[in-house]
Amino acid sequence: MISIRDLHKYFGALHVLKGIDLDVQKGEVLSVIGASGSGKSTLLYCINGLEAIQDGAVTVDGTDVHAKGTDINKLRQKLGMVFQQWNSFPHLTALENVALAPRIVKGKSKAEARDIAAKQLQHVGLGEKLDVYPGALSGGQQQRLAIARALAMEPEYMLFDEATSALDPELVGEVLDTMRLLADEGMTMICVTHEMGFARDVSDRVAFFHQGVMEEIGPPAQIFGDARSEHTRKFLANVR
Repeated sequence: MISIRDLHKYFGALHVLKGIDLDVQKGEVLSVIGASGSGKSTLLYCINGLEAIQDGAVTVDGTDVHAKGTDINKLRQKLGMVFQQWNSFPHLTALENVALAPRIVKGKSKAEARDIAAKQLQHVGLGEKLDVYPGALSGGQQQRLAIARALAMEPEYMLFDEATSALDPELVGEVLDTMRLLADEGMTMICVTHEMGFARDVSDRVAFFHQGVMEEIGPPAQIFGDARSEHTRKFLANVR
């Protein structure tokens, strides 16, 4: 379980996260929605230890992410993360990109790492692109490559930070289909997203953030059909 208690995050004088309390259970898909600048992506960065926090606590399976004694690199092996930009190594093939972390971080042999990479590329629908360089892939394929790279570390949780926002509209669907596949397989996922259809159809719960506060959280039917917060209703009216 990922557990967040009274989480506060500042960037200088700017109070970005204002006392967030949240639990995400194993096997759950949580979508986080809200306007740009509401703190959604910062939440993921705090969960993964990429941003320091000023107050509160984030624990992953009972380990305090921000405690001084925590081996953050070991903990991050549980937390696969997919960013807006895919950041592949352009001089490596798709297979080599995905095999890199299992070999270097997990100490797998070259053969083992390549087997893992081939399996995960097949998993995300890139089984015929093993020897292709990222520059020859479409944006949607490059983002699926990034998902395969995260999955190669065999994480227990996947964090998606606007995984489709940098894509042309016609390429969004193939990435969302891959995310749906992972959800169907029982992967625990926190998805910061502007894709309301995905949030409504795939999530177990949806959290709405407004100006650093989690205004409400609940099942998709409640958030999309009977939101309690006026801010939530206004946001959804605008994005629709």
